[in-house]
Amino acid sequence: MLILGIESSCDETAASICEDCRNIKSSVISTQIEEHKKYGGVVPEIASRRHCENILGVVRQALDNAEVTLADIDGIAVTYAPGLIGALLVGVNFAKALAFSAGKPLIPVHHIAGHIAANYICHKELEPPYLCIVASGAHSHIVEVLSYTKFHVIGRTRDDAAGECFDKCARAMGFPYPGGVHIDKAAQSGDPTAFKLPHPVVAGSEFDFSFSGLKTSVINMLHHSEQKGEVIDRNNLSASIQKAISEIITDKTILAAESLGYKKIALAGGVSANSGVRAALSVACAEKGYDFYMPELSLCGDNGAMIACQGSYNFMAGITADESLNAIATLSMDEI
Repeated sequence: MLILGIESSCDETAASICEDCRNIKSSVISTQIEEHKKYGGVVPEIASRRHCENILGVVRQALDNAEVTLADIDGIAVTYAPGLIGALLVGVNFAKALAFSAGKPLIPVHHIAGHIAANYICHKELEPPYLCIVASGAHSHIVEVLSYTKFHVIGRTRDDAAGECFDKCARAMGFPYPGGVHIDKAAQSGDPTAFKLPHPVVAGSEFDFSFSGLKTSVINMLHHSEQKGEVIDRNNLSASIQKAISEIITDKTILAAESLGYKKIALAGGVSANSGVRAALSVACAEKGYDFYMPELSLCGDNGAMIACQGSYNFMAGITADESLNAIATLSMDEI
């Protein structure tokens, strides 16, 4: 079984060919980071235009790299939610047209489910059920992975996502976009105990996240030091921010695992590339005797391979769509 996966939910145009659910035969990504860097973040209109320009070439390259033709493909999977609506529409409409013209099944894939599926590519032994923490620039979810196609969200952010907190703190510190990677790099030379930062909680929702207070605390600290003419050590502050976010994610995830009886934990999403988060969860799971899984760094960000992988499982479960499939900017996994 060969599935073509197409991803265009934000600022990466990506396509991949997946064989038998977990074997990636090709993965092509066209990133727009350098263009958006000058604006300090993703500009939705620019992202949509670049997807229009890049998607045909990216899909062709994925087919060529896998040494297959469209006739060999068994289904076409595409991210339809959630994400930037204009960006999603490019991928969805391209996939719909391609599936219709080639007479292939169209397979809708939820973006967060795709991030979770990245772990199947790296860990052939991983099977549901398990608990997954999905952390990225737009999402912070604790998800019960009940099967390959059924999910239950038990915790989510009430304000900023973990990646958003990283990026906004980085911007206030003067780092270029995307800021998370610069905080991670600076943290390697800093003292994580130099600054005591808050660990916000959500009253009555023990598994939910809140990162807005942490972000505000950092920004206020920077503003006050500037007004006093003081200079804050960016390495120390970066290490402290990374420590705080890593502890928040780890503590919530372990609490959820203990409460629900899970002994298999997975990490996914763009923030899964952060060295502090990876290390904190690895140590905590080892101490508890839990099995821990995380994707390779190349599969942490948005990519077509994760969509092709999840699309394969959706296809096997009979989850397909017709020409009425539309892009959806916001859609909970519980609504799939």
